[in-house]
Amino acid sequence: MAITKVKQGEVIKTALLVGILVSLPKTIYLYNGIMDGNLDFSFLWIADFLYRYIFFFFFSWGVLQLNTNIDFDAYNWSSPVKWIVIISINIAVLLLVIFLISSLYPLCFEKQMSLREIGFVNFTFINLSFVLFFIARSLRLKTDRQDDRIENEQLKQQNLENELSALKNQIDPHFLFNSLNSLTSLIRENEKATQFVKKLSYMYRYILQSSDTNLVQVKEELKFLESYSYLMETRYRDRLNIEVNIDAPLLERELPPLALQSLVENSVKHNEISSTNPLTVKVYSKGESIVIENPIRGRSTLAEGTGTGLMNLKKRYALLLKHQIKVTTDNDIFKVELPLN
Repeated sequence: MAITKVKQGEVIKTALLVGILVSLPKTIYLYNGIMDGNLDFSFLWIADFLYRYIFFFFFSWGVLQLNTNIDFDAYNWSSPVKWIVIISINIAVLLLVIFLISSLYPLCFEKQMSLREIGFVNFTFINLSFVLFFIARSLRLKTDRQDDRIENEQLKQQNLENELSALKNQIDPHFLFNSLNSLTSLIRENEKATQFVKKLSYMYRYILQSSDTNLVQVKEELKFLESYSYLMETRYRDRLNIEVNIDAPLLERELPPLALQSLVENSVKHNEISSTNPLTVKVYSKGESIVIENPIRGRSTLAEGTGTGLMNLKKRYALLLKHQIKVTTDNDIFKVELPLN
């Protein structure tokens, strides 16, 4: 999941303040020298002060930006590699700024920095880099904590909305199951109809049970998908084919309930299904993820949405798993990749 950026206003204000604080010793030295009569007031001193301050400011801004707003986690490096890269880049920035401030000084003031001044500047930048690194980590931690609080509030809000929706659509489960059992007894001689009712009964029971949990095992989700596929293939017959091929090691992994079914339903809802254009939906494993794909064949009329579409699934993944769903439409193939917990 991409990191939330630290606001530029906060980064710039911090860089300005750090630049002023680091410039204070030079300012105090100039002030005391002028007041004691050891130095004559000159605009050259102001230019020298501004020259150093500009370098302090941009160095501070660059280090803060580097350590707060660059998402190194997006490169999927191991923790040791990530920190080696971060520290190396910080050192490279430090060395570059130290080189530039002493190299450009003669071009601006037509004289070289004294060895004492170069040593003082180098010492200042080295110490400043340590201070800025810890300030940057503090800003990053503060922003991450704010994100966690926001996500927790969003999850609470989502749960409240789900509970409200369940209350609005509440129906006595025992009444429904008893009715389905009665229907099964009436159509017992019709094997296909009996099987259809059993699959429908299992689906409803699974939906009720999954409302109390945020994650389910892949094998449970596949069992539910099998019941849903039976109902859809009964409806569309040979015009619809749902192929499932999941590696055994992934069956114990977890994902949000109804994730696979909602994506297969999305495929059925948004694509033409006919005898001339049968639809094949593939559900298969890829690395640490499950992929659902189908050819894109837009239909002229769409069924009414169920409220459990792709956007809903994206929100649940972001809140529950801190992952993003990968959606692609290459070569007229609609593909959704679901990372597993």
